[in-house]
Amino acid sequence: MGLRANPTYRQRRFGAEVRKLRERAKLSVGESAALMGMHQSHISNVESGRTSLSAERLRRLAEEAGELATGYVEALTALGQQAGKGWWSLYRNSVRAPLLDFAELEAGAESIVCYEPLFVPGLLQTRAYATAVHRGGYVEVSRCAEAAAVDFRMERQRVLSGERVPRFHAVVHEAALRVTLGGRGLMRDQLRRLLDACRLPDVTLQVLPFDGPVPFGAPFTVMMPPVRELSTVVVPHVENSLYLGEVDAVQRYTRMFANLTEAALPPVARQSRDSVKLIERLLYPLL
Repeated sequence: MGLRANPTYRQRRFGAEVRKLRERAKLSVGESAALMGMHQSHISNVESGRTSLSAERLRRLAEEAGELATGYVEALTALGQQAGKGWWSLYRNSVRAPLLDFAELEAGAESIVCYEPLFVPGLLQTRAYATAVHRGGYVEVSRCAEAAAVDFRMERQRVLSGERVPRFHAVVHEAALRVTLGGRGLMRDQLRRLLDACRLPDVTLQVLPFDGPVPFGAPFTVMMPPVRELSTVVVPHVENSLYLGEVDAVQRYTRMFANLTEAALPPVARQSRDSVKLIERLLYPLL
């Protein structure tokens, strides 16, 4: 099998985890190659995500590193052996590679938390809202590319209604709900969609009000698979989104999200002020 020219995030993450195991075992690239009966160049290509590693060799390296967490080793083995194919594969020629990586992470997540200061989270957007967001973006694209991007976003939403639904918790700033994208009717339908989402058993939605503390400015999403050591933070950017898998980065953003949930309004009617009541109040003038 030839080397991958453009590894996906999952493949790069597998390589990064292999490198961490090697470093934990205090082995050089040459020493780890000798341990696993491989050429040194093969190890370098594994760690860069350009090729994979057999389950037997990965377990040998994990044992040398003193990694005894069976769940982590098994999950890492599966990560390296996955074909990476899913519904998103149909969009390989029509949307950017980071979006495909994002969808693959969502599909494997057990829990997803996200913070949005300016937009409704993609998993909760109506088609009309998503179209307005893409049409008003910083980068001008063709109508064909726009339609593909919107279709892709609508397909992503199926993760909340499939057989294995992740827990989804979003904190959205009030500013995102007050921006009138595409007219009053569009925002009316979008706010109704949010109210419907609040009733879903695996969805928690909180609103960070204007009169709350100064909000964190950048949106982010934390994807948590069943084995938390393989969690990923995604910080979107118009040019190049950040995909962070380091333990300290995941912990930092997880703490940040916990702080946001404390500052935001409660998700449901438990007090005189809560997220649902605020959405209903914003919806009323649009009826």
